[in-house]
Amino acid sequence: MTDGAATIDAKFAGTLGSFSLDLAFEAPMRGITALFGPSGCGKTTVLRCMAGLNRLPGRLSVGGEAWQDDAQGMFRKPHQRPIGYVFQEASLFPHLSVRRNLFYGSRRAERNGGRGVLASQDVIDLLGIGHLLDRAPTALSGGERQRVAVGRALLSQPRLLLMDEPLSGLDRMTKEEILPYLEALHNSLSIPIIYVSHDIGEVARLADRVILLSAGRRVADGPVTDILERLDLQPATGRFEAGVVLTARVVEQDAAYSLTRLDHHGQSIALPFVDIGVGEEVRLRIRARDVSLATRKPEGISIRNVLSGTIVEIVEEPRTAFAEALVDIGGGRLRARLTREAVSDLGLEVGMPVFALIKSISFDRRSLSAVATDID
Repeated sequence: MTDGAATIDAKFAGTLGSFSLDLAFEAPMRGITALFGPSGCGKTTVLRCMAGLNRLPGRLSVGGEAWQDDAQGMFRKPHQRPIGYVFQEASLFPHLSVRRNLFYGSRRAERNGGRGVLASQDVIDLLGIGHLLDRAPTALSGGERQRVAVGRALLSQPRLLLMDEPLSGLDRMTKEEILPYLEALHNSLSIPIIYVSHDIGEVARLADRVILLSAGRRVADGPVTDILERLDLQPATGRFEAGVVLTARVVEQDAAYSLTRLDHHGQSIALPFVDIGVGEEVRLRIRARDVSLATRKPEGISIRNVLSGTIVEIVEEPRTAFAEALVDIGGGRLRARLTREAVSDLGLEVGMPVFALIKSISFDRRSLSAVATDID
C-alpha cells in the first residue's frame, strides 16, 4: 500500500504511564481492519491516538489528509477530526430520545461542514432502528443501544469509523443479534472501519485485514485469511480458538435434512441450515480443534465433510502433547490440532496427501457470514 490517498498511514511511539507503544501501520480506505490481541496490548491506545484523545509522538494521515505530523508541528484536536467513535459502552445521552441522540451526530457534522454522504433514513434502515426512534435509551436492550450508538457515529458523516470492542459488554445472544448489522456496515459503507477486538471469532467474521498486537508492538499484519493460517502466530492468536477462514459457494439448501451444502473449489462441505441464497458465497471459520486427519479416505463414518489435501507444514509443541498441521485443500488451507503421538503413529510429514475430517455440527456459526461482492 503506497498510494496515500487510498490508505490510512499511522505511526505512534511513546509512553503513557507505564505503557509503551511503538507501532506503525497502513490500512486501506475501505473495508474493516481489525486491531487484534490480548487485553493490555495497546489496541484501545491506538484508537485513542487516532481520534486525538491521546497524544503520542508520531503521524497520522487519512486518505492523504494529515491529522498529525509532529515533523511539521501539526496536530488536529479531536473535534477537528471527521471520525465516528463507537465505545465499548453505548454512552447515549440519557435525557434524549433515540431520535435526538441520532440527530446529535448529524448536527455535529453540520457544524464541522460535513458533506452529508450518509442519509439519515439510510442509516436508520441499515441498522434496523426505525421502530426505536421515540424510545428513551433506558428502554433499549444492550444490542439496541449499541446500534443507536453506531447510527449516531455514522450520522456525524465521518471519514473514518473507530469501533472499540463494541460487543465486549454484550452476552452471546445479544452479540448474535448485532453481528448481522455490523456485517451490513461492512457490505454497504465506503468509509474505512478500524475495529478493535480480542475475540478471534468476531475478527474472522467481520475483518478484511488484521493487525496483530502484543505488548504495544505489531506482531504481524495482512489479510485475515493469511494471518489465521500462520502456525507461528499461535501464541498470539490463541490455541483453543485457532482456526482458518474459508470462502465457499452455496450450491443447495437441503430441506429434507436442514443442511446447507457448499462448494469449495470442487470439494463439498455440509453444515446446518444457514439462510443464505443458492449461488451466494459465504465466509466460514473452521477451528483447528475441529479438524481430524486420516491417511486413507474413511468409510462408514458419521462425519459428513471429508476433504482431500496435502500437508504443507507441521509444528510440534515441545514439552506438550500437541502439534498442528496445515493442510492445503486447494483454494484454501485448514489447520488441524493433533497430538504429537498421532503425528508419529501416522507418519505425517510435509508433502503427504491426507483427508481432513470436519463434523458438520462443529462449524463456528458465530463467524459464518455472506461475503460482500462490493464495498462501494
